[in-house]
Amino acid sequence: MSAEGQDVGEHLAEKYETTPEQSAANRANMTARGKELGFDFNFVEGFRMHNTFNTHQLLHWAGELGRKHDLKQALLTEHFTHRRNLSDDTVLVEIAGEIGLDREEAKAVLADQRFANSVRQEQQFWTGQGISGVPAVVFDRKHLVTGAQGVDNFKSILAQLTT
Repeated sequence: MSAEGQDVGEHLAEKYETTPEQSAANRANMTARGKELGFDFNFVEGFRMHNTFNTHQLLHWAGELGRKHDLKQALLTEHFTHRRNLSDDTVLVEIAGEIGLDREEAKAVLADQRFANSVRQEQQFWTGQGISGVPAVVFDRKHLVTGAQGVDNFKSILAQLTT
């Protein structure tokens, strides 16, 4: 995806081969599921999806520091709730700093692309496993669950996998 991104409705309709109406219904479902879990999706007119390759490099770096989950949560909130552009390196550095990561090191990670190969290899691995979108949850590297599932569905899935 280009740095300027794509309208979320267009993106989801193209990616999942849905009509604009289905795409809007999917966003409404995501918003409702998020609300159940205390997360606010803010899909307003003009909301855009962005290229997240550098985001994944920053997450790789944060993982080495034991902060991947913290950064991932911050990035999701900043993108989906506050509509910040995650293909903008300045925004990524700001978010990293906001959770207490070293801004200068975050800037260096993005500038020198030191984790680009690792991120591409991981991307190829998961694509090879049949994953082409999110959310995707893999249990025990054997069972793939895709799409926005509610708590009850996950409880049912976990019960089936543990019997």
